[in-house]
Amino acid sequence: MKKVLVIALTAVAVTAAIVAPVSLAIHEAGRQGFHGEAAQALWYARDVLHRTSKTAQQVEEGIGALVLAHGAAPCTPQSIDQMREIDLRSSYVQAIGHVAGDAFECSSVSNYDEGFNIGPAELETAGGLKVRRNVTFPIAPGHEYLVLELKGFAAVLHKDLPIDTSMTQRGVVLAVSLLAPRMVLVSHGGVHTRWLDQLGRQGEATFVDGGYTVAVVRSRRFNTAALAAIPASYQAARSREIAWRLVPAGAGMGLVLAFVIVMLARRQLALPAAIRAGLRRHQFHVAYQPIVDLGTGKWVGAEALVRWRRPGGPVISPDEFIPAAEQSGLIVRITDRVLELVMNEAGAFLASHPHFHIGVNLSSADFHTGDLIERLQAATGRASLPPGSLMAEVTERGLLDKDVAGPILSALRGQGFPIAIDDFGTGYSSLSYLESLPLNYLKIDRSFTEAIGTGAATSQVVPHIIRMATDLGLQMIAEGVENSVQRDFLLERGVQFAQGWLFGKPMPFPEFVAMMDEQAAAVRAAPTPS
Repeated sequence: MKKVLVIALTAVAVTAAIVAPVSLAIHEAGRQGFHGEAAQALWYARDVLHRTSKTAQQVEEGIGALVLAHGAAPCTPQSIDQMREIDLRSSYVQAIGHVAGDAFECSSVSNYDEGFNIGPAELETAGGLKVRRNVTFPIAPGHEYLVLELKGFAAVLHKDLPIDTSMTQRGVVLAVSLLAPRMVLVSHGGVHTRWLDQLGRQGEATFVDGGYTVAVVRSRRFNTAALAAIPASYQAARSREIAWRLVPAGAGMGLVLAFVIVMLARRQLALPAAIRAGLRRHQFHVAYQPIVDLGTGKWVGAEALVRWRRPGGPVISPDEFIPAAEQSGLIVRITDRVLELVMNEAGAFLASHPHFHIGVNLSSADFHTGDLIERLQAATGRASLPPGSLMAEVTERGLLDKDVAGPILSALRGQGFPIAIDDFGTGYSSLSYLESLPLNYLKIDRSFTEAIGTGAATSQVVPHIIRMATDLGLQMIAEGVENSVQRDFLLERGVQFAQGWLFGKPMPFPEFVAMMDEQAAAVRAAPTPS
């Protein structure tokens, strides 16, 4: 009887061991299939929204200029000349003109002696925007255009331009819709307006509906949303492809229990999992390296450098865990932890030293969270500090997406946060690109500082960087200064600040404050040059 029971229990356990991983593999394949197609749909929708926002901006600026300059005399030769100038400058506006009633009286492409009837508006928003979606013109027979009218002026838009995104799949539905009141302005394929319901108060939403994987993205500035819907067959194909990889692995895991245990152990020991555990267990801490005024020797700031020590183990290098955190999406949590530690450890000090600042490194992922400004304001607000107490340090790689980073940096600068471009010289930033960014400081990467006085080819880079920063009106901070030769070279060439082991190693904040007091006393005791 016992033998039968053992056999039965073994059979149940073996069956469960095989069925459960396979079922989970199928489920996971479906989940990954959805997320993969949802990410693709989001890419389409964001691209359409970007084009739509550009279009709306050009319409808004063009009509605004005409209303301001020619509102009382809309069809004078001067007004028509300005219409043509706006038309030529605008990549999305096909034509712009003055409308009276339901007819164009003049435009950038023609002057209508008797007016050209474009029919009644299909919709008028609370803000006075009138929409006509299917207007044809004699100069382009067979083509229907979108006409947006405001304050007596109207812009003519090619209906395909906002949704002319690059697609690798067939049957994709793309659309742009007004949100209040709802109206699909342009579309490629059949659109269900109920898809907009999924947005709620969110900025973005992804879901499956009506045989499509759908993404909806709301504009932050305009009363519009972009939609993209990929046929569900692509998600099914992606899930099948993933399942062909996952199901055999799941079956193998069920058959070999030891293999399962090893895989679970490896998963637990994987770096992203360890980072998550480290964050939960407060294993991350901050070391502070002084930033020194080369002219006076005074400590004027510090860079907050994150460190990770696992219990019973060595300190793990940031060069090892930062890339893993970026790839796994954990870098934003690390940034928040650094902000928390800096405020807890140095908040009172910063409050009593208003001219002192601490630099915090921001990743490119921080710029895509949508709440970076609020996070920094919340950090300084907890300690009742002015924004200037925190310096945002951003790498060149973090600034590659200028459309995202530029407005955020401008807002941070406007709030009073100083901004430094970190590790400069290791990326591909041009002079014109840097000119367009609201920066305060340029940090010279340590790899170039180390080459000073060595005769290496890279030693010639530092003077070029210094000239570039000077031309841009940026103050400079040289990283990795380890000897007096480097310090003197930099000081002679106008570099204002430096950090490195010559001045102080990264250290806990209590030690930092003690050494700062010692340094200040030494500066006071030094003889004054005659």
